[in-house]
Amino acid sequence: MFTVQLQSGRRPSVALDGLNLGNVLKDVASGTLQLPDFQREWKWDDERIRALIATVTLDYPLGVVMALQTGGVSQFKPRTLNGAESAEGTTPELLLLDGQQRMTSLFQALHRDQPVETVDARGKELKRWYYIDIAKAIGAPADRDDAVVSVPEDRILRSDFARRVVRDLSTVEQECAEGFFPLHLVFDTQRVNEWLQEFVKVDTANWGIWSEFQQHVLNHVQQFQVPMIKLPASTTMDAVCAVFERVNTGGVSLNVFELLTATYAGNQEHVAELGDYYRLPVEWEQIKKDLTSSYPVFGRMEAGVEDGLSSSDFLQAVALVRTWEEKQAGQRSSVSCKRRDLLRLPLTDFRRLAPRVAEAFKWVGAFLEQQCIVRTGDLPYRTQLVPLAAVRAVLGEELDTPGSDERIAQWYWCGVLGEMYGGSTESRFTRDVEQLIGWIRGEEGVIPDTIAEAAFLDDRLDSLTTRNSAAYKGIYALLVKQGAVDWYFTEAPLTAGRLIEYNVDVRQIFPKGWIAKNASAQSAKANSIVNKTPLSFRASRSLVGSPAVYLKSLTLESGMRPEWFDDVLATHLIDPSALHEADFERFYENRARQLLDLVKSAMGKRTVFRDTAGW
Repeated sequence: MFTVQLQSGRRPSVALDGLNLGNVLKDVASGTLQLPDFQREWKWDDERIRALIATVTLDYPLGVVMALQTGGVSQFKPRTLNGAESAEGTTPELLLLDGQQRMTSLFQALHRDQPVETVDARGKELKRWYYIDIAKAIGAPADRDDAVVSVPEDRILRSDFARRVVRDLSTVEQECAEGFFPLHLVFDTQRVNEWLQEFVKVDTANWGIWSEFQQHVLNHVQQFQVPMIKLPASTTMDAVCAVFERVNTGGVSLNVFELLTATYAGNQEHVAELGDYYRLPVEWEQIKKDLTSSYPVFGRMEAGVEDGLSSSDFLQAVALVRTWEEKQAGQRSSVSCKRRDLLRLPLTDFRRLAPRVAEAFKWVGAFLEQQCIVRTGDLPYRTQLVPLAAVRAVLGEELDTPGSDERIAQWYWCGVLGEMYGGSTESRFTRDVEQLIGWIRGEEGVIPDTIAEAAFLDDRLDSLTTRNSAAYKGIYALLVKQGAVDWYFTEAPLTAGRLIEYNVDVRQIFPKGWIAKNASAQSAKANSIVNKTPLSFRASRSLVGSPAVYLKSLTLESGMRPEWFDDVLATHLIDPSALHEADFERFYENRARQLLDLVKSAMGKRTVFRDTAGW
């Protein structure tokens, strides 16, 4: 027996068996041994396959493989290993958790009567047959790697850009003449004997060579033992996940969405009810298409279904709603959306809640549009949308009142400008869901921590220089929301729709070139959000040289009287006279003060100064 330490701390007793390789490969062919559908597809390259075969022929340790017993009912949707597709539909007895590439490579090379699907060192697709050079194989073990060779699908090895035939193994007679044994025959006794008969026809002296080959190579392969750990069928799904990630040689963390895809597809109740398995990726893709078609802030489908709002975000929102319901029913003590909560999300609950959560995200998209956040790149925190969607899914139309939407907006902007969602978020998710629901419902003494803890230091503006900061994006959106008018398209204030239409982005007010020549000591502040504002690409083309000069050009282009154009400048919380006089210091001080007032208004509380704080 062998013991595996699981993440949960439990120590289930599991069997460690030494299994004959030939029998394992038969199990692969029959579908007795399959893969859980969450296993990713990839191929070992030709060189690694040859090295693996050499290891087996030398009877060197292959490494332990691990499988999960199914008990006849798999909790995951199974699929056959590559090359064993004829066994599809068979209920497996074992699901391979670790050893996929080793078993797939050996199955295709030593059992299946077809060329192996592999790749070269550059990733180019290949189909190869594997042979062993008998003369080299019975020599020193150090030469064994060189003894194992692969040849193209037509079994003819060529060189000089395929102009010269190096070795032709396209017939049994030529294989025997060259002394190259086809390894895909190794477990087929009848065909091995037939090949031997042809081999000794070439030269009766081959009897002695074959005897050595049989003893030192074939016997090693045919008697090779595969050490296999078998986890019991009672192993929980999160334990399977923990084990898989610890032993998986690919080094890639297992995605919860992939696990749920496999478990939902393996749900036999759903199959019995609807006659087909549940396709979670198809459902998610449709949800994502619906969201992005109305609200591009959720991502671009052409960039992939996980661009922007991710499947994990959606699953977390569903888990938050489900655990909130369970807490209200007295079935649990807290709201949660940790990994284990997602792994334990039943298909029936997902099907029940997913439409509600999808509608909640549509509401979130409309809310963001009202905040003038319409593009993925302008979204301060994607993670903050998860608890917001969960709250909407729980409260529904309770949020459609003036008092409620004001509270939601305050919570949102405190999260953005206080930069509350920049670190670990799971615990904040759960607190925000419960506290926000209680606050909106008027429960006494309830104020969300995200509001109570949010602070914006008065000198934070100086360091907001790139989109890496949520507060940077937030101030940009607030400038649009409060009525900024473009400096070229001056007929009306910017709106959510015009941001895309006019190709609006953050543009520098005092240009870098002017700063370098006239105010190099202020170069650090020149990159701050204080010296930037949302403007169209067309307007930005005129922002060259001194503001005192480029404003004259913009005013002429607008067709406005100068004092009217100054009103346009003021919509960006800018003192027009400071720009006309190209006085950077006065401009910066005045605008910083106005931006701090904008932040204070959005957060519904005072910003935090160096010596004081308060509501």
